[in-house]
Amino acid sequence: MDVFSRKRRSEIMSRVRTKGTAPELMVRRLLYRLGFRFRLQRKDLPGNPDIVLPKYRTVVFVHGCLWHGHDCPRGKRPTSNTEFWEKKINGNIQRDSRAVRDLGTLGWRSLIIWQCQLKDLERLTSVLNNIKQAT
Repeated sequence: MDVFSRKRRSEIMSRVRTKGTAPELMVRRLLYRLGFRFRLQRKDLPGNPDIVLPKYRTVVFVHGCLWHGHDCPRGKRPTSNTEFWEKKINGNIQRDSRAVRDLGTLGWRSLIIWQCQLKDLERLTSVLNNIKQAT
């Protein structure tokens, strides 16, 4: 049972952003500090990647653990309205994997950064620096 009315829950959920989120901004700042230059939200690429690094033919998706079904404490699925959430999250997972596959077919490498990975900036910096070495 939800603690909010349907109307209030709808208002809350309508405020959930899809681009320009705090995790995405954090990754963008770090990439810029590391010397990367990038484009945002290229609609001509499958999956509409959050960050595109054309020079390295690499795209970066910054995924929220809950919304994209990560296997971590932050990705724990809600216990109310389970049918809706299972359908929603499983659909997101399928769409994400399809986008990565389609990007690979077009010759793009995909990097997925999970929200929980932002806690360890040293490790994240290392992962991002590997983009330069992989080309």
